[in-house]
Amino acid sequence: MQHDALIIGAGAAGLMCALVAGQRGRRVLVIEHANRCGKKILMSGGGRCNFTNTGTTPANFLSANPHFCKSALARYTPRHFIDMVERHGIAYHEKELGQLFCDDSSKQIVKMLLDECAQAGVRIETNCSVEKVESAANGYRLRTALGNFEAQSLVIATGGLSIPSMGASGFGYEIARQFGHTVLPTRAGLVPLTLSGKHQEHYADLAGVALPVSARCGKTSFDNAMLITHRGLSGPSILQISSYWEPGKELLLDLLPQQDIEAFLFERQHAQPGAELKTVLGDVLPKRFAQRLCEQWFTNKPMRQFVHAEIRAMAKLLGHWPVVASGTEGYRTAEVTLGGVDTDELSSTTLASKKSPGLHFIGEVVDVTGHLGGYNFQWAWASGQATGSAL
Repeated sequence: MQHDALIIGAGAAGLMCALVAGQRGRRVLVIEHANRCGKKILMSGGGRCNFTNTGTTPANFLSANPHFCKSALARYTPRHFIDMVERHGIAYHEKELGQLFCDDSSKQIVKMLLDECAQAGVRIETNCSVEKVESAANGYRLRTALGNFEAQSLVIATGGLSIPSMGASGFGYEIARQFGHTVLPTRAGLVPLTLSGKHQEHYADLAGVALPVSARCGKTSFDNAMLITHRGLSGPSILQISSYWEPGKELLLDLLPQQDIEAFLFERQHAQPGAELKTVLGDVLPKRFAQRLCEQWFTNKPMRQFVHAEIRAMAKLLGHWPVVASGTEGYRTAEVTLGGVDTDELSSTTLASKKSPGLHFIGEVVDVTGHLGGYNFQWAWASGQATGSAL
C-alpha cells in the first residue's frame, strides 16, 4: 500500500496531524509502539483529560525561542478544538483558570480523534516498533516489526521522556540527531520537588498538608496550592515553578499571598495581645503547619511580647520563605519534558525540518513546553494541525 506520509507516535500531536492530513486526501499511516493510542491522553487530568485552556497565549510556553510557537497557536486556537469536542457531543466543564475537562472520561477524546482518523481514511498500526529510520529514493523508509514502509513525508510525534511507564523514550531525539538536528538539553518539567536532610525533616511528617502559596523563581511566579509530600513539595504552584527552577536557583514562597502580612500581624497584636503566635498563624495557615513554623523558625509567645522589629522580620520571612530543594522527582512523575529538538532548525509555520526535506517534528519532542493546565495539549493540537495542513 502506498502512503504519502508516515507518522511515528499515536499520541495527541500524532493523531491530530493524521486526521488533518487525511481530511486533505493524504494517505497516512500512523505507527505506535504501544498497545493502544493516546495513553497519556487517557491518564491526563485524573482520567478526565484537561484537553485545552481557553486562555492560551504564547506567554504560557517555555522555549529557547519564545516566538516559535506563535504561528501554530494563532492558526489553531482552543476554540477550534472545542468545536470538534462539541461536534462529537462530548460534555465538558471549566475547572479553574480556563482549564477544560471532560465531564465523563478522557476515553472520549481518544475515541473522537480515532473516529476522525477513521473517517479520513487514516491507517493506524499499534504494537509496531520502528527498528530503523532511513532516507529513501522518494523520501523516508521505516523498517518496522510489520515490514517496511516508505513515504515522501515523515512526522516525528514521539513525545518526550516524561512518564517512561507509559512508554516514553528518547527515540524522537535519536531520529533528530540522525538527520543532523540539534537537540537542546532535556529535563523534567511540571514535576514535584524533593527535599533532603534537615530541610526534609522539618516537613516530612506534615505530608498531606496543603495551602495556597505564591511560588517564585527569578522573575516568574505562580499563585496556586502547594502540597507537602513525604519526599518534598508538590501541588500546582510547585509543579508550575519546577519548569523554571534548576539546582542552585533561589526558590521563594509567599506563604500568605492574599495578605499584607505585616499589617495583619500588627492588627492581631493590637486586637489579641494575649493570643500566642501559633494561634494567630493557625487562623490563616493550616494549624499543623503554623505550629511547625513556631517550633522550628519562630518563637511562640503572646503577641504582646513581640517588638516591632521582630514582627517586621517575621512578616518578611513569611512572604519570602526560602525552599532549598535538592532536586525533582524526575521523569517518572514529570508531566512534560523541557528542551528537545531545536526550533531554530524547524519552520514555525509547518514544523518542517530545515535540514531534511519532508521531515517534521511536532508536539512534546520539540523545544516548546507549556505551563500546567491544558496548554501542552493545545500545543499538541496546534503543532499537529500545522504539519497536517502542510503534508
